[in-house]
Amino acid sequence: MSQWIGSAVSIKCAECTYQGEIINATNASIILSKAFCDGKPCISDVTVLANEINDLKIIEKQPTEKVGNSTVPLAKPVAKRAGRTHSTSENSSTSKAFNGSAKSKPIDIQGGHDRNYNEGSNSYKNSYKSRDKSKGKWVKGWKDEECFGSPLDTSLLKEFDFEKNLALFNKQKVFDEINSQRPDIKNADQQKRPTKYRHDENIIATVPTAFRQIVVQGEEEGGYEYFTDDGLIVPSISLNTRNQLWDVADRMGFGWERRTELMGRATTEMAVHLLGGAHRLNPHNTHQFPVVVVICGPNRQGAMGINTARHLSSQGVKTIVYTVSHDSTYVKQELSLYKLTKNKYTSNIASLPIKTDLIIVALCDEDMIVYSELSEWITNNKAPILSIDPPVAGTPGISSKFSIVPVLPQSYSPENGKIYLCNLGFPLELFALVGIKYKSPFGPKFVIPLHLQT
Repeated sequence: MSQWIGSAVSIKCAECTYQGEIINATNASIILSKAFCDGKPCISDVTVLANEINDLKIIEKQPTEKVGNSTVPLAKPVAKRAGRTHSTSENSSTSKAFNGSAKSKPIDIQGGHDRNYNEGSNSYKNSYKSRDKSKGKWVKGWKDEECFGSPLDTSLLKEFDFEKNLALFNKQKVFDEINSQRPDIKNADQQKRPTKYRHDENIIATVPTAFRQIVVQGEEEGGYEYFTDDGLIVPSISLNTRNQLWDVADRMGFGWERRTELMGRATTEMAVHLLGGAHRLNPHNTHQFPVVVVICGPNRQGAMGINTARHLSSQGVKTIVYTVSHDSTYVKQELSLYKLTKNKYTSNIASLPIKTDLIIVALCDEDMIVYSELSEWITNNKAPILSIDPPVAGTPGISSKFSIVPVLPQSYSPENGKIYLCNLGFPLELFALVGIKYKSPFGPKFVIPLHLQT
């Protein structure tokens, strides 16, 4: 059996066909190396038992000596490609050899380092031909050779000169172009302003345009000036000018009941925003709806607070109204309407909740009455505080985070927190009668924030 070692064979078994080179053979088994099973290469050597062999064909015996310097035999079967049923290596007669009808042919390979390509001509030295000249037609596998048999570009083998190519790049010129486009970097000559100007040059420094649409005549100096998000200046007014506005508004039909309803509606809009808006007041949410406590004094501010509680109740918010006194004329009417909501109202501080989502303070006007027990409860609750039309100096003992005020602001202290301005819909004629040149700063909004101009 040793005489067949090194021979290429094709062994047909019951379930598959093996091809490979015999490396060991006995009467009981044959061991193949470089084996293929049904055209697919095997990872390791294959042992075929004698009782499994149905047919055995000797394809070719490998030569033990080199056949010259320029030829090598082809005896290996070629692996199948995806989607094909047989090997398509061009001019390879291995598939024919497995059928016993032909022998593999040697190919000529150039010796040395130039066997794949020629440095000077870039020509491929391979004996494979994409066209069978004898038959005058294309043979199988010529597309593979056309695609994968082309030589490499010889320019890729040359070493890249980094220093030479880097020298061609003018870094300073590119940096200068980038810096010239930045407004914060100026050249030295641009930083120096000329000391003398020609007669046709403008020497007046430009200042930002002041959007002043509201002018209050006869106001004393020293009052604050606020500005909106759009840059419009909103001047503050004195308490005397504000009282004149209320007197003229009462004569023109804008009584305190109408102003109370508008302030309550505006405060409700702001409170809903502070509570989370649509994210919190959503009927599909499984969490509890927010709780708001409204602290009301026996004055017009208190009436505005109760009106706000009624509006919040209509939005689904749980409200609790605390009133200092039920006997005030301003409070009675609003409280009677609030009772229809079936929400809670009380005059006992002990019945107020320990924790709440928002506290609305409508407690004091300019009388500055101190409510020490209420101040202590509000401080311990630690909920954000929204004040409705607070005194200029702030509510005694209470530091608000937000304050909403009507029409025009006064010079409020920092104790009132962030100031928001509410539009009560006063006509221009009403402002003109008080001596105010007015143009609405509200734009598309009903409540706008004011920023203190420093």
